[in-house]
Amino acid sequence: MTRPIIVFDLDGTLIDTAPDLLDSLNHSLAAGELAAVDETGFRRFVGHGGRVMIERAHAAQNKALVAEEHDRLLKLFLDHYTINIPGKSRPYPGVVAALDRLQAAGYMMAVCTNKYEANSVALIGALGLEKYFAAICGQDTFAFRKPDPRHLTETIRLAGGDPHNALMVGDSQTDIDTAKAAGIPVVAVDFGYTDRHVREFEPTLVISHFDTLTPDLAERLIAAAR
Repeated sequence: MTRPIIVFDLDGTLIDTAPDLLDSLNHSLAAGELAAVDETGFRRFVGHGGRVMIERAHAAQNKALVAEEHDRLLKLFLDHYTINIPGKSRPYPGVVAALDRLQAAGYMMAVCTNKYEANSVALIGALGLEKYFAAICGQDTFAFRKPDPRHLTETIRLAGGDPHNALMVGDSQTDIDTAKAAGIPVVAVDFGYTDRHVREFEPTLVISHFDTLTPDLAERLIAAAR
């Protein structure tokens, strides 16, 4: 049997990227002559990606958004975000210690995110976390993306793991639905980017800090799902 593998979502799970994504959103909105969004009220939309964030900002300000302008603002958003990596983004408390103990216990690890692969690799590298991950797969790595379960299962295979000996960790309904569709247990963190509490989506387990994510816990969750 291959070593067990834990697959993590990125934004809102491993790394708090909201400050930089909101900065890039406001940069693009300024180019469209819209007011900046309030970070506190808009943070819950960060996990939906730049295109949806731009849509929500226009709707909140009762501004029409035609396709050409949407595409222009999204390009500005992505360009601004890319050149400023890692910016203010930092791992959540306990992440590095959790990755260290999981790696020491023999777990393989990977990232499965709907962020673009190049930006994901750049961010993880800039924060010195690349040594932990056997694969980093983004929305453009394959011809499918979460919530398609193949995004998760193919990430596992690319890392050299087995979907029957795996655990997913995420922060959103998309992550939870993806793992369920793949038949893989899923731990949801409750501090990420979602407008509803993750318990409503019925993950295998909800945690509030990475201190809770131990090798023993992972082993129990994987074993129970077999």
